[in-house]
Amino acid sequence: MSLRDFLERFRPVGTPGASATGVPADRTAERAAELEPALARLAGVQQEAAQIRAAAEREAEALRQNAAREAAGMVEAARKRAPEVRRQAAEPHLREARHEAAALRAAGDRTASAIRERALERMPRLVDIAVTDALRLTDGEREEP
Repeated sequence: MSLRDFLERFRPVGTPGASATGVPADRTAERAAELEPALARLAGVQQEAAQIRAAAEREAEALRQNAAREAAGMVEAARKRAPEVRRQAAEPHLREARHEAAALRAAGDRTASAIRERALERMPRLVDIAVTDALRLTDGEREEP
């Protein structure tokens, strides 16, 4: 469209003054005729955009489903590995607890051994005291009758 055609739209239909016979310009029809080819081309572009949007939505849904499957697989793998990971994490603590238990057991054995030795050392003296007391009691009972 040239500048002249554009400016032609603003030209009055008739000369000023008394009305003359003639047909007024149909500006609506002129605009429709001018815009129709451009709008027709836009319809194709709009249709193409809708197709692109639909394809993108399908691809996005496929990506979401793939991501969900991968996430589920990762969760399942993590659940399967969890007992081993827990065992590995607990191993140093269990080793330390076993070492501590062995040290406590050894200390208890040493204490028990020391008590046995003292008992063996004291036993003859305590037996002598018990026998002496028993004899004294039995001698005292014999004198009464």
